Amino acid sequence: MSDAPPIAANPAAPRADERRFLHGPQPRGSELAWAVRVFFESIAAFRKLHFVGPCVTVFGSARFSEAHRYYGLAREVGRRLAEAGFTVMTGAGPGVMEGANRGAKDAGGRSVGCNIELPVEQAPNPYLDVVVHFRHFFVRKVMLVKYSYAFIVLPGGFGTLDEVFETATLIQTRKIRDFPIVLMGSEFWRPLLDGISASFLRERTIDPEDLELLHVTDSPEEAVALVRDTALQRFHLTYGPRAKRRWFFRE
Repeated sequence: MSDAPPIAANPAAPRADERRFLHGPQPRGSELAWAVRVFFESIAAFRKLHFVGPCVTVFGSARFSEAHRYYGLAREVGRRLAEAGFTVMTGAGPGVMEGANRGAKDAGGRSVGCNIELPVEQAPNPYLDVVVHFRHFFVRKVMLVKYSYAFIVLPGGFGTLDEVFETATLIQTRKIRDFPIVLMGSEFWRPLLDGISASFLRERTIDPEDLELLHVTDSPEEAVALVRDTALQRFHLTYGPRAKRRWFFRE
């Protein structure tokens, strides 16, 4: 996901309708209109992403430059995922997201982005075969989870943490299958995991097996091998033909 860049060339004002909706009860007609907009945004995303193939979503910060080691790590992960037959899906922004999409393109694979409209505008990176634009974070987050067989997470900020823990919660509560969540960059993630072990486990707010949902590695090869083997063995993913398009759905 995007941890929004600190500087933007074209800052935009927040959408008044979204701010008003989140301020509590609104007139019924206003809330109905908002719900209809969310519905059509979801349907448009469903139709556009239906044929992207088995995905792996890569999360991480938008703030890393091309020269940063985590950009390079993301690029290598994206390349290996594409070589393993996966479509690489990201939040469409710069930094880690761009690196992963770029790596997929390096290997001739498919690259997909789910871009969010922000007050500090985030332009899609140039390494995308398919890009879907969203006004609402929660609709975008559904799409980043819905089409993926695994989640690879590189260092990031609040947005990345939100996605890691929401995905872990969906698995913990069995709302989705036990897809792999791979944290890359042990130096970055280890203090957080140590803190969770020291505090959350001590107070019994999570169970020991909950931490086992999170796999930590510094190796792109190891991360992609875990994703590939899990998809093939646990979820019986095959390399068969893609779904057919239907003209009556305007596909």
